[in-house]
Amino acid sequence: MFSDFHFHPSLIKAVDKQGYTEPTPVQDACMLDALAKKDLLVSAQTGSGKTAAFILPILHIMLKGKKNTGAKALILAPTRELVRQIYKQFTLLSEFTPIK
Repeated sequence: MFSDFHFHPSLIKAVDKQGYTEPTPVQDACMLDALAKKDLLVSAQTGSGKTAAFILPILHIMLKGKKNTGAKALILAPTRELVRQIYKQFTLLSEFTPIK
């Protein structure tokens, strides 16, 4: 369950709205390390949940951090298509937060 990761309630609400019920194997394998701010290198097939696996911990850390201190994360992607996909997921998962 996503609640096992103890994410901010706003993120759990967004996860529930998206219909996610159980973390994917890649999410299970890396989200605790991401929450602990460890460096990660993840390789998995398209559709495996990699994007949410790093977005949810980033948003959680941002929600717990100090307010109004500028940028908290920089996400680099090699193609516009991937940037759009990441942006869409970020928008959906941050829907119930003040993060934009």
